[in-house]
Amino acid sequence: MRESPRAWGPAVRRFFGTLAGRAVLVTTATALVSVIATTMVAVPIAIRSVNTQVRTELMNQTVLAVELLTDERPAVRARIVDRLRAEGVEIYLIRNGRADRAGLPPRVVRRVAAGETVDIRGQVSGRLSFVAARPLPGRAGGVVLTRKVATNLAARVLGGVWVALVIGLAGGVLAGTVLARFVTRPIARAAAAAARLSSGDRSVRISRAGPSEAARLADAFNQLAAALQTSEGRERDFLLSVSHELRTPLATIRGYAEALADRVITGDDAAGAGATMLGEAQRLDRLISDLLVLSRLEAADLPLDVTEVDLAELVRDAGRAWAARCGPDGPSLTVEAPDGPVVVHTDAGRIRQVLDGLCENALRVVPAGAPLILAARPAADGEGRFGEVRDQEGRLVAASSGRLSGGIVEVRDGGPGFTDDDLAVAFERGELNRRYRGVREVGSGLGLALAARLVTRLGGRITAGHAPEGGAMFTVELYRSRTMG
Repeated sequence: MRESPRAWGPAVRRFFGTLAGRAVLVTTATALVSVIATTMVAVPIAIRSVNTQVRTELMNQTVLAVELLTDERPAVRARIVDRLRAEGVEIYLIRNGRADRAGLPPRVVRRVAAGETVDIRGQVSGRLSFVAARPLPGRAGGVVLTRKVATNLAARVLGGVWVALVIGLAGGVLAGTVLARFVTRPIARAAAAAARLSSGDRSVRISRAGPSEAARLADAFNQLAAALQTSEGRERDFLLSVSHELRTPLATIRGYAEALADRVITGDDAAGAGATMLGEAQRLDRLISDLLVLSRLEAADLPLDVTEVDLAELVRDAGRAWAARCGPDGPSLTVEAPDGPVVVHTDAGRIRQVLDGLCENALRVVPAGAPLILAARPAADGEGRFGEVRDQEGRLVAASSGRLSGGIVEVRDGGPGFTDDDLAVAFERGELNRRYRGVREVGSGLGLALAARLVTRLGGRITAGHAPEGGAMFTVELYRSRTMG
């Protein structure tokens, strides 16, 4: 059973909705316009050429007619008239200022009678005709030849170019099909590769075959696939490190809980076991809190309370809090802060969270007696730059106005520090944990990533470097901003 033409509609619309269909449509339309434009130019030229040729032939025939009509033999003149009429040419004789037949324009008769040669187009017996006339030598008269102008000449010319029109349209369809296949092949290849990538095949890559645009598309896709593969590898490493960090305190809590349940630990030892379990539970709570804060930062919905903050006073408060934890067996804590205020617009609680995280990391690796410095200072000339702070809904709450000075907070230590390679990845989640697990005491790998995202959300910048004291140095730059309404 034949498919109804009405059912072709959706298929045709789908085809022309594709890049291939549109390429075919554009090339076909281009070919059609080209043929039409060529026809519009060629037809008038062809008509003009034909008319010129007819008029030239008619004038040449007048020469022949004049020579033969001078012959006095009536039979010869009759043959000439019959032959010309067979070719669609009418012949008139002008004698003594009069035509032998009616129909000629009077001005033609007058000009021929005056001995002029005539080559015009005019009305002859009510029909548009070419008129060619020559005077008879030695006589007061002449011969006039007329030939009707063809009225369907344009149609005949167009009838001769319809083949070119069909060939042009067929060529347009063919060229569009070839162009569509050439253009869409890289896109189809990228789409197939993207489907494989979305299904979990991270090793898929696209060859750089084809034009430069296809090569750039392949490069972009391959870079995306490589970045995704690297990102997922880091994510797996991060999850492994986090799971390790979760298991350690859980194992401790479980062991002490079993010992208490089995009455292995009793009396005064139970208090120590409870304190250990409490410490491990607090460690778990900090880890889970860091994970939650980090996830909220990546979702950009962390609430911020941006106010004027004196960094010098904030660093002195942090120093007093950490002095007790350092103790005589810990690092030698020093606070460096100017007497005057170092005012910036930021969230004091979040900056204190960053400082506490950096001090926690330092306390883990810095040996007893080694220096640990908390410092605050105004930004030196040229250190200030543009910055902005946005709330959880993305509204601008503070922004720098010109090159205004800001504040610098530093945490330096005399611990083992970092290599140059470490500095490049210091703020990537779990990267340092993966590098130094089993080499020295490490944390979950979340602290530095959390600090970097917090400072960035506050419109500042954090960098890692080598401290003059021999260990690591973390520098937090914050900017003195103009509060926005």
